Amino acid sequence: MTAVYSAITTLEGHGPAQALGEAVEDLDPAPYGVGVFEVEDGSGLFEVAAHFMEPPDGIALALLAAAMGAKDFVVSEVPERDWVAHVRRELAPVEAGRFFVYGSHDADKVPEGSIPLRIEAAMAFGTGHHGTTLGCLRALDRLHEDGVRATRIADVGCGTAVLAMAAAALWPDAGPIIAGDIDETAVDTAKANVAANDLEGRIDCIVAAGLDSPQFDAAGPFDLVFANVLKGPLTALAPSISAATAAGGRAILSGILTEQADAILKVYSRNGFSLVNREDIVDWTTLCLRKEG
Repeated sequence: MTAVYSAITTLEGHGPAQALGEAVEDLDPAPYGVGVFEVEDGSGLFEVAAHFMEPPDGIALALLAAAMGAKDFVVSEVPERDWVAHVRRELAPVEAGRFFVYGSHDADKVPEGSIPLRIEAAMAFGTGHHGTTLGCLRALDRLHEDGVRATRIADVGCGTAVLAMAAAALWPDAGPIIAGDIDETAVDTAKANVAANDLEGRIDCIVAAGLDSPQFDAAGPFDLVFANVLKGPLTALAPSISAATAAGGRAILSGILTEQADAILKVYSRNGFSLVNREDIVDWTTLCLRKEG
């Protein structure tokens, strides 16, 4: 079996981590993929991970780590694996309120009376198995049960677009629904899932950093905004989410560790939101907020 190689380090600050990731991309041999991620433990650290088809230059990695103030890269040999096929085999369907999230291999398991959402395993976040996506789907279901009706909907950091699709399924007259993600691969996945669920024409999947796009500007203000990202982006996005949410509108936020939830609530209360509901699932919190005014 062909081997691939990973090189992983951590350091403080998104800017330095992004700069280190860009520097690693210029190595010879070059990596076939580099990712920069916030470590989800409240430490403020960022992880830089690079993947290579041949052994990376250890000396060059050590020099880059030292120059950026990062820990030494940990280099490992990893057997190549078809992770998408593995996910298809291992992930069971998920029930979240009235929603049933499944892959095509489980199409025969859709319960009668449920709202089916077909999500194929792909390189994008949001299959319904993680506590954040599950919490968002449950929050959406509760809004519907409480009689809330949303017509203008934004899904920020949409991943697979499962949340946008769930809202479209709940409210057949809703639109425009804008689903944006900074990752082009995620947007391609979102478009494929929208097509697989016969929702083309109702959901516009776009490449966007947060709410920064003409499509979001033209479609707002929104009755409902989803933002299932992480604490750092949620904090930075609070003013723009507030500006994009109509008075009386709702925001469903997740990607929040339970110990981070109170801090996020304070940020959003300063930006005109009040708490409607909070749900903790294992280590993750989902917040449903209402825009005052």
